[in-house]
Amino acid sequence: MDQNPISTNTLIDVLDERGLLTEPRVRAAFAAVPRNQFLPNVPLEDVFADKTIPVRLDDQGNATCSATMPSMLAFMLQELDLQPGHNLLEIGTGTGYTVALMRHLLGKTGRITSLEIERDIAEHAEDNLRRANVTGYNIVVVDGAEGYAPRAQYDRIMVTAGIWDMPTPWIRQLKPDGRIVAPVWIDGLQVAAAFTLDEDGTLYSDTMTPSTFVYIRGVAAGPQVSKRIGSTSLRLIADDITQVDPIALATLLSADHEAVQLSKPLNKWDYWYGFLPYLMLNEPRQNIFALYHLLQGGKAYGLEGEGFVLLTPASACFVPYYGLGFAHNFAGSDAYLAVEDYLKRWQDAGRPGLDRLRLRLVPKTQERPTVTNGKVYDRRDHYLAVWMEED
Repeated sequence: MDQNPISTNTLIDVLDERGLLTEPRVRAAFAAVPRNQFLPNVPLEDVFADKTIPVRLDDQGNATCSATMPSMLAFMLQELDLQPGHNLLEIGTGTGYTVALMRHLLGKTGRITSLEIERDIAEHAEDNLRRANVTGYNIVVVDGAEGYAPRAQYDRIMVTAGIWDMPTPWIRQLKPDGRIVAPVWIDGLQVAAAFTLDEDGTLYSDTMTPSTFVYIRGVAAGPQVSKRIGSTSLRLIADDITQVDPIALATLLSADHEAVQLSKPLNKWDYWYGFLPYLMLNEPRQNIFALYHLLQGGKAYGLEGEGFVLLTPASACFVPYYGLGFAHNFAGSDAYLAVEDYLKRWQDAGRPGLDRLRLRLVPKTQERPTVTNGKVYDRRDHYLAVWMEED
């Protein structure tokens, strides 16, 4: 008989080993809510691993609904700082697993309203929650962009879909001392950030972590941020993706290809937590910073897997996350030299990272903000100011 069956304890051990369960109440919630009850047809070795699990795909193989990786949920729940009796709004019900975790944290007197745009997903979540004997929640099938005024005001708002801008109804329905934890995309990057509401009506965050949530749909959906290159499985993601001509890029990628090595052998975490935010905020206007991935494990132009790319007018440098500095250079050397230049600047600046990144959402009814060491992005209802604090 197996003396060490895969179980909830397996997942908790993984999170504990990585130091991700720092709040005892959140740890207790993970221990009390078995994830397999919300993923009944998924192998246990996947259920109790720290991974995102797609539960619905579109006809191109992209996830439209996923079960968020537990380490991300741990970060978001700890930043949400749920207390017994809080009134909570969740945007994106998914499998219902997050509802169950938050129900445990809120205690008997807390209230949960979870909004889901797809009826069949909401019904599936209801089935999962009943099977797990979870009660005391309200799932509403509605476009989450408008929030849910009948049960406002909310102490906390939890968003489990990537947003381009913060819908103003969410802010109106938040208590003055409330908090919103939401994944926000900036250029090609997405970060799950904890926002607090300042007296001037702006939302500010100084705590975030890289994330890869499915983008929000409906009224709050942002512009197209991804493009497929030709008929290949290569897809780019960038805030300024409209500036990418896929035909011209396909032609460029069919030109000379050279394997190169960056001067610093960075790993994926060095990139995500440090160099990429710096490159994003400092790229020259004529260049385009983007993330790339190849769908369904495909290959194209000698590329596979995922990473980031810097495009100049006449060249491209693709850098895979797991290559320890290995890169693919196409056409001229401008893009490769630019990546090297910014890598040196980042090193000389002390390798600033996400711990120094700051976000502020300023309503467009106010003056456009100015920042140093950063950029200001135009969104639907806000200016998104992104910068790095000086060390």
